[in-house]
Amino acid sequence: MADIPGPSTLVLQDENCNKENLDTNFEPERKKMKTEYNQKEKEKENKLEDRLSGILCCAVCLDLPRTCFQCTNGHLMCAGCYNHLLADGRLKDETATCPNCRCEINKNLCTRNLAVEKAVSELPSVCQFCNCQLPRNQVDHHQRELCLERSTCCKYSRIGCPWQGPFHELAGHEQSCIHPNKPADDIMDALSLVDKQREEELRVYSNLYNLLSYEKVTFNDLQLKPYRTDDFITKLYYETSRFSAFNHQWVIKARINNDKPTQSVSRSMSYQLVLKGKITNPIQVKFIALKGPYGDMKVNPAINMFEFSPENVETEYFDLPIVNSLECNKVLASKTINVRVIMVHLQ
Repeated sequence: MADIPGPSTLVLQDENCNKENLDTNFEPERKKMKTEYNQKEKEKENKLEDRLSGILCCAVCLDLPRTCFQCTNGHLMCAGCYNHLLADGRLKDETATCPNCRCEINKNLCTRNLAVEKAVSELPSVCQFCNCQLPRNQVDHHQRELCLERSTCCKYSRIGCPWQGPFHELAGHEQSCIHPNKPADDIMDALSLVDKQREEELRVYSNLYNLLSYEKVTFNDLQLKPYRTDDFITKLYYETSRFSAFNHQWVIKARINNDKPTQSVSRSMSYQLVLKGKITNPIQVKFIALKGPYGDMKVNPAINMFEFSPENVETEYFDLPIVNSLECNKVLASKTINVRVIMVHLQ
């Protein structure tokens, strides 16, 4: 006959079976191990730097900003997107607004957020050559000076060597490079191409120095202010106030080159010189537009020439030599454009 458990044995079994109900912190061993494993996986997926990147990113392009602006409600924008929003508002003749809260943004209301800029500079980033992780404020120096995988050219590139490769292979290539042993005629041909490129770069500056030696030279610091046409669909243009040069009155006008600039990322500007008043004899003028005082417009200077006559007092539109579309957005985002115009009267 089987043993019948006593009352004390039944109570002990009942306590073991109902331990989950008696102790709220009790968990089976297998379930506890699974919970710890899931927690570790979540920690890997949700690293602090990843969460901070999602918080500190630009509200428009979702990239981490090097230069960070914020609206009055604290929403963040990188410098490129901030200038693009202000430029769009200028082109559409509308008030620029924050993409998150739709509050007004302009040069007076928005401020730099230096704390975010410093925090972003300490977040990790990846070298584009060797994929190692570094703080963002060290990546540029690493890619330019320290990375062994960075792309570099042979030191004999000036005499025609086309080799490009990682830095750690440079020494081995230069030892076996065949270009130093080429005939002198081949080396001279390669050097002549380099000299032509150099001469082209210096041509504009040498022409500018020559212009400054003319007898009648003048310069004016001007402000291009925005205006609207009277068309049904108004267009933005810029114009300066009248200024004097060579005993005549002049005006500079500027416009956006693209017919639909609000629908295009690529933007550029052009300008013309207008003679105000009547003349009896032709006037031949060379002129050049540069960055004005207190302005931050980056330009590649170009010299233009035009002959004014009684019948023709306006030049054609010449490209305002802004270096790229990002700089053009920065210019459009400003209330005024500061330029310095140098004019030379050719006799």
